[in-house]
Amino acid sequence: MRKDGRALISALVIAGSLLTSILPASATQTLADVQAQVTRLQFEASAAAEAGQQAQVELKKLTRTLNSVIQQDSQQATSIAGLKKSLGQIASQQYQSNGISESMSLLFSSDPTLYLQTAGTLAMVTGKKTLQLSQYATAEQRLRATSLTLNDKVAQVAAAKAKFVKQEALAQAKLAQAETLLAKLTKEQRDALAKLQASQDAADQQSSLALAGQGLKISGRAGIAIRYALKQLGDRYRFGAAGIVYWDCSGLTMAAFKAAGVSLPHSAAAQASYGKYVPLNKIQPGDLVFFGRPISHVGIYYGGGKMLDAPHSGARVRIESFSSWFGREKFVAARRF
Repeated sequence: MRKDGRALISALVIAGSLLTSILPASATQTLADVQAQVTRLQFEASAAAEAGQQAQVELKKLTRTLNSVIQQDSQQATSIAGLKKSLGQIASQQYQSNGISESMSLLFSSDPTLYLQTAGTLAMVTGKKTLQLSQYATAEQRLRATSLTLNDKVAQVAAAKAKFVKQEALAQAKLAQAETLLAKLTKEQRDALAKLQASQDAADQQSSLALAGQGLKISGRAGIAIRYALKQLGDRYRFGAAGIVYWDCSGLTMAAFKAAGVSLPHSAAAQASYGKYVPLNKIQPGDLVFFGRPISHVGIYYGGGKMLDAPHSGARVRIESFSSWFGREKFVAARRF
């Protein structure tokens, strides 16, 4: 379990004396259980949302490729139409000559000089027609290949769209489960949880601001990215958000590194393929740290065993403890820019 989850449950236990004035002793334990379940569902919802972001990145890339293939298909079809027209003219000329070649017609003409002068031209025309036939055959083959590629890309785009919709629905379903759990509590219980959450948020913000000063000393791109992210401390997490008030984990890192001149996609999994790989024992402030298989979370390593991130639904941008685990998700990679 994450440190902030343990801290919240600890706060619930410490606040037991306050809750007993509202709830019976047995209900206090139930309240802590509900809070733990809600936090777990928020983690799972955020992981599903990140998978949705990855599907959206894939969808955009596939759509660009599809549009390129469509354009190529259109250009090839236009080229074939032009070649067909030229070949049609050749066929028409052959039909009008009643099967007698142009060279034979010239040979039996009343002016042999005309035949001698035109023979070279006829050879050029024949060669040009042969080239057009070859070009037509090649163009037809390319168009067939492009059509197959087009059909394949259309199918891939449809699959990416379906994946995105599925992951978004899963994320919302997890939040709905959390809401259902909370709805089963009494108003007094919900109020008690809200106060405890507000107290925890305030403690996280105070702790984060106290640590913010060390980020001002970091130089280079890492320092620029960190200082940008520090300005967002206390902002709320929201699926698919990339500022100015709401963020998700990859939206925050994308915007932070954009400020430092690094272009990243809006997906933790996609970001993990950018930059230079860094082993866990070599990480430095400003490195991106990734968790989960498949990757479902990204944060910015802050130094001193801390990371700066937008944790999950229901949480705020903060500086929190960094370890080889984030909730139930294991650390898998670090990247440097």
